Amino acid sequence: MTQSDVLKIQNHGAIAHIALNRPEKRNALNDDLIAALDAFFSSLGDETRAVIVSGEGGHFSSGLDLSQHVARAPLEVMAHSRNWHRVMALVAQSPRPVIAAMSGAVMGGGLEFAATCHVRVAEESVRFQMPEGLRGIFVGGGGSVRISGLIGADRMTEMMLTGRSYTGVEGERLGLAHHCVPEGQALTKAFELAERIVKNSPTINQFIIQAIAQIAAMPPEAGLYAESLVAALSQTGPDAEEGLRAFLEKRQPVFVR
Repeated sequence: MTQSDVLKIQNHGAIAHIALNRPEKRNALNDDLIAALDAFFSSLGDETRAVIVSGEGGHFSSGLDLSQHVARAPLEVMAHSRNWHRVMALVAQSPRPVIAAMSGAVMGGGLEFAATCHVRVAEESVRFQMPEGLRGIFVGGGGSVRISGLIGADRMTEMMLTGRSYTGVEGERLGLAHHCVPEGQALTKAFELAERIVKNSPTINQFIIQAIAQIAAMPPEAGLYAESLVAALSQTGPDAEEGLRAFLEKRQPVFVR
């Protein structure tokens, strides 16, 4: 399949909506789909201020397409994993906020992908699961770092050992989702949040996404120093001037796009 076949892209003003488009496979992530995500996030233009990710056919993603991985040598598996890490980093470090609208299966590599997104909306009926341990394999898309960072290494260990699954309601409580909505409402909620986010200063959105992630990985004192640097950069520019003036004038700020 071509990249356009496996990834639907629609633009709604400043919001880009991409949909994983392998419904017959519950949007399992194959090499073509990873390449399509690579191409999309590598070429985002300034006109895009936020990205929404969803899945066609009622499922976000059932995970890695295992049909491509039955017979691979160890170095091939490692190269494949490192390529996933590279592409997932494009999402996690994107200067444009990425919002996941999750329905149905959010499993394995699909959950690894969702964990890279900056805002996650889950429907109540979502099934969060990491079934790799049941298949005799280990995670390779960044889950041992990113999912553990969301719910803790101890809970992820139990998920992988037992194949335990969580609903959207439980996932919100644990940190796998930020918002939980009734079935069929994830995309609507994602657009509502995206419309709010694109009204922010694009510079501040980028600082929030990238600085907080970096600071979280620093020793406390280094993190505090980095925070001061980002604060100095943000509070001495035109966006800060407009934002503070709008607050004092009791109006909505209008940031330069």
